Amino acid sequence: MTTIPSLRSAIARGLSRRAVLNAVAATALALGAAGAAQAHDFRLGQLIIDHPYAPPSLAGTTNGAAYLKGIRNQGDAPDRLVSASTPVAERVELHEMTHEGDIMRMRAVAGIDLPAGQEVQLRQGQRYHLMLLGLRQPLKAGDRFDLTLKFEKAGETTVKVYVQPPKAAGASGGEGGHEHMHQH
Repeated sequence: MTTIPSLRSAIARGLSRRAVLNAVAATALALGAAGAAQAHDFRLGQLIIDHPYAPPSLAGTTNGAAYLKGIRNQGDAPDRLVSASTPVAERVELHEMTHEGDIMRMRAVAGIDLPAGQEVQLRQGQRYHLMLLGLRQPLKAGDRFDLTLKFEKAGETTVKVYVQPPKAAGASGGEGGHEHMHQH
């Protein structure tokens, strides 16, 4: 992949500006094509729900989690995610993770605020996620399932969740797997 430092060195080596711009355009096109192949977002009014995903469930467990790369509120008014449901679990809770010293705590919350003009991430290892309680079957890599999200103002929509293994720890995106204890 072409990077800014390598482009600077290409200019310093005397490559034409046109050759450098062509390299930049080719890189952007390749990145755009890769992004389009993996694009998986849903729109509800002014909200864009980006890439719903879930890790495979652990053997012997009846709970799982679902995440969203983000919910972008492109509107002028705030909204709020107030509930979720799925046919693959008895219930879904909105959870917030907080740190108290070295202790990570999880707690159910009544809603997740979506400020106007901002994006809230619900990625693995970050502040918010969705807990799938009472799984009706194990979540296996490659599976897909419906998840209905209900918003205070925008209403509700059903999105498709992809079950995919977490990226390796240390990979970009900060979505490495983790274990956590839930405190209620």
